[in-house]
Amino acid sequence: MPYIPGQATACVNLVSLCQFFKQDRYLNRYFVTVSIGFKRGRERLLTRLQTAAPTIRTLSSSNSSSQNVPSCLWKLGQLNHVAIAVPDLGKARSLYKDVLGAQVSETVALPEHGVYTVFVELGNTKLELLHPLGEKSPIANFLQKNKTGGMHHICIEVDDINAAMTELKEKKIRILSEEPKIGAHGKPVIFLHPKDCYGVLVELEQA
Repeated sequence: MPYIPGQATACVNLVSLCQFFKQDRYLNRYFVTVSIGFKRGRERLLTRLQTAAPTIRTLSSSNSSSQNVPSCLWKLGQLNHVAIAVPDLGKARSLYKDVLGAQVSETVALPEHGVYTVFVELGNTKLELLHPLGEKSPIANFLQKNKTGGMHHICIEVDDINAAMTELKEKKIRILSEEPKIGAHGKPVIFLHPKDCYGVLVELEQA
């Protein structure tokens, strides 16, 4: 080790200082107290760091896992309408128009879907009144089981119906047609099997 000028003198002074502190009981007690306080503070800090470490690791894992979740190529929009099957379309239309005072559309026939439809405007959404059209109408089967009528399906808008259809098939959600059909609003629609949607027939409509 190379010689450094003044090094020996500094070491002698340090030794003398330490001996002085040991001889003075008040100073000695002070430095013992400081030493104990420092040790306890260090132990508390280590305990806090050990406690916080699992939380930090959890947050880090959550952030990394959320970054790995692929984003959908489509998303749900607003509720477009709630559809109600009715045994008498004229009486049902009169109820909402004349008794309840709602704005009600004219009756529209949709042979491809086997239904007559009437829309009831509610401001934030709509009701769709359905009545059978033709012998193979799905509404006829529904009314055979529900003589007084009832809620048939709900319709939710999507921003990309083709992307929705592709992804839902990959996720094993059954769709009741091979391709989207044109619905009552002149837009493509698909229907999801009620057994895959907790007992509810869900219609998705292109926004």
